[in-house]
Amino acid sequence: MASFKKSFETLKGTSHSAAKGVTDTAVQAAQEAVQQVADSSKETANIAAQEAGKQTQAAIGKAADKATDSIKELGQKMETK
Repeated sequence: MASFKKSFETLKGTSHSAAKGVTDTAVQAAQEAVQQVADSSKETANIAAQEAGKQTQAAIGKAADKATDSIKELGQKMETK
């Protein structure tokens, strides 16, 4: 009976160790997956911000060009008067 109890305790310890290993591995895999999603989201946000910046610069450039053209036109009109 003592031998059976000892075998049972050994099996219980081995099972516990195996379950802990599986749990630790699953937790680590989940953490890595979450980190990859976070990194991907950060990269996507950075790309979107860069694109928005480019579009904003282009819009400012167009507005500045229009303002310059309007000022030139006004100057030409003033010269003819």
